[in-house]
Amino acid sequence: MEGESILNLSNLITDDFAHAVQLIYNSKGRVIITGIGKSAIIANKIVATLNSTGTPAIFMHAADAIHGDLGLILKDDVVICISKSGNTPEIKVLLPLIKSAKNKIIAITGNKASFLGQNANYILDAFVEKEACPNNLAPTTSTTAQLVIGDALAVCLLDLRGFSSNDFAKYHPGGALGKKLYLRVEDISSVNQKPKVNPDTSIKKVIVEISEKMLGVTAVVDNDKIIGIITDGDLRRMLSKVDDFSKLTAKDIMSSNPRRIDNSAMAIDALELMEANDISQLLVEENGIYAGVVHLHDLIKEGII
Repeated sequence: MEGESILNLSNLITDDFAHAVQLIYNSKGRVIITGIGKSAIIANKIVATLNSTGTPAIFMHAADAIHGDLGLILKDDVVICISKSGNTPEIKVLLPLIKSAKNKIIAITGNKASFLGQNANYILDAFVEKEACPNNLAPTTSTTAQLVIGDALAVCLLDLRGFSSNDFAKYHPGGALGKKLYLRVEDISSVNQKPKVNPDTSIKKVIVEISEKMLGVTAVVDNDKIIGIITDGDLRRMLSKVDDFSKLTAKDIMSSNPRRIDNSAMAIDALELMEANDISQLLVEENGIYAGVVHLHDLIKEGII
């Protein structure tokens, strides 16, 4: 029932939706979102979504508003009132006060003929045929419809503002989500050791270099340019094929033209490159010069995976 009601919302959209989006987009103030009961909880979520996508928003409980919190609303703010019936006592007291201050009102309501519908500048129709509650009482379908309309507003505003993933990262610096958006390869590789050998380095010294730097790999470089890579796996394969490796050098067992990534790339790009090629390490370059190693374990440690 909820799914069908959501699909039906597209049939209820009028020009008021576009006007509401433009009103918020052009406003010099904030978006104040108010409601009561379950609608207040939905209002809080919409506020959080708007704030995280570049539209400053504040929640104001409808009951608290008429007991002092009305001072939250400033001159240029746009007010969104959420109410299924549009006729709650708090809304009836609150709306005339908002209108007298000349703030614009956007209604999200399931009843366009209600007090809220009659007094709003724009109506976003959240009509639902019936609640999913078997008694048709508990707000279920109606609150889901309100939530979807709030998401639609946020996404339209995000698009109008040209809000990018970099902008998103500014508002989400914490946790794995934030790291996927701002953590770069150099942030990881710069704290790792930088194993490297020359093409003519003996296998013994190659083994020592890989062991000491503890990344399971070493770059093979010529004048600081990457020409190859040697991994733990390369050493194991060599030992299975050769009894005497005393005369072998790095260039004899290295893999040429290894996968590499620029140190300015995003860490999530390094992960995708590793997954695509089924490898655990990537050599890192800066302006074509060897700059270090990023390991799959580094990405796990940072919470990228």
